[in-house]
Amino acid sequence: MRPDGAGAGAEARPAVVELRLSAFKSHRGAVFPLGPVTLVTGGAGSGKSSVLEALAVLAALACGEELPAAVARTVRGGAAACVPSGSPPDAQGRRGFRVGCVVDGPAGPVRLDLAVQTEPELRVVGERLTASGKVLLTTALRDPARRTVQAAWHTAGHVPVTRAPLPDDRLATALLPLRVAGTTDGQRMVLSAAEQVLIALRAVFPVEPRPWRMREAARVGDTLLRGCCENLSAVLDRTKGECRTRHAMLVEAARAACGGPVEGLVVTRQAVRDAAGARGDGVLAALDRGALGLTPLDRLGDSELRFLALALVLLTGPGVLEMDQAAEVLPALRAMTVVADGLDAGLDRAQTRELLSLARRAAAHGHVRLLGTAHEVDPRDVRGTGERVREAGVTVLRLGRERGGS
Repeated sequence: MRPDGAGAGAEARPAVVELRLSAFKSHRGAVFPLGPVTLVTGGAGSGKSSVLEALAVLAALACGEELPAAVARTVRGGAAACVPSGSPPDAQGRRGFRVGCVVDGPAGPVRLDLAVQTEPELRVVGERLTASGKVLLTTALRDPARRTVQAAWHTAGHVPVTRAPLPDDRLATALLPLRVAGTTDGQRMVLSAAEQVLIALRAVFPVEPRPWRMREAARVGDTLLRGCCENLSAVLDRTKGECRTRHAMLVEAARAACGGPVEGLVVTRQAVRDAAGARGDGVLAALDRGALGLTPLDRLGDSELRFLALALVLLTGPGVLEMDQAAEVLPALRAMTVVADGLDAGLDRAQTRELLSLARRAAAHGHVRLLGTAHEVDPRDVRGTGERVREAGVTVLRLGRERGGS
C-alpha cells in the first residue's frame, strides 16, 4: 500500500501525490499531500483556489503550452497575481513565484521544482527534476539578454552531463523526450522520470460546470466533455450505450441527489443552430420520472445540474473528456486527476455526501483521483461507511484565514 492510500492496483499509474507552493500567491513554504480524494477546505481568503491554480499551471506547461498562455489561462489575475503578497523585488527589480510537485509511479517518487520570474519579464529562470536521490535535470538563467535557459541533464555515459540551451517560456521537462536519446542508463533514467511526471500532469482535468449552458441542447457528435460541461447531453447520448454499468451508477447517483423519482437518464432529439445560424441535429438530456414523464435538463435547478456534471466526470474517465493525454499510454496505466474548485458550491449536504461517496468508489479502482475545494465538510461525509471496504478515504487539508489570498 502506498502512503497516499492508493491500492496496489494503482502503483503503476503515475499520479501527483504532493504539491509544493514554495512561493505562490498567499502561500510560502507550503506542502500539500494529495490522496486519491483530497479536499482543501477553509473560509474565504484562506488560499484554497491558489492550490488548484498552482497544479493547473504545471499541468498546462506539461501539455506543452508556452508560459504566458499557461499562466493567463489558469490563474486569476495572471502572472502578477502569482507573486507572493508583499514580496519586494530584488536589486535587479525581479520578482516571481516558485511551485512544484511530486509524482509517484513506476519510477518511484519524482520531484519537479519550477522557478518563474514575472517581473520585469515573464520567463522560467530555474527548473529541477530529481529522483532516487539524483538530480536528473537542472536549468538556470545565465544571460538575461537571451531568451533561453542553460539546461543540464544526467547522462552517466562517456559524458556525465549533457548541456544545451532551452527556451525560457517552456517546461524543460516536457522537452526532454525530444532531446534525450535514451542510449545510456542515465539517459533512460531521465526519460523515465520525465515521462512519469508528464503523464501525471497531462491527466489533470479542471472541471467547472456552468448550469446555464448545460440547459441548452448539444450538437450530436460533440462527445468529448469540456470542462464547463456545456455539451453534457451529447456526452450522455454517447456513454449510455458504451458502458451500462457506469450509466447505471450515474442513474443511481441522480436518484440520490435529485428531487422526485428518477427511473433513468435519457436523451431527446432537438434541432440546434450553430453560430452562423445553420440548423443541425441536437440532443437534450432528461430525467425519466417513470409515470410522471420526462424532466429535461432545462427544467432542473443549478445544484442538480452541477451534481450530474461532476458525477459524469468522475464516472467516465479520460476517454470521454476533452483533455490532452499521452496517446501512447494505455488506459489501464492512467490515473486521471479531476480538479474542482468549489466542489460543494450550490450543493446541499445530501448531494455533497453522495458526490464524495461516488468519488471514493471511483478512486478505489485507481483510475480517477479528485482534488477539490470546499468551504467546509461534515466529518461524517468524508469517512467510508464500512459497508464498502474498498472505498478510498478522503484527505482533508484545512487552511486558516491567516494565509490570505484567493
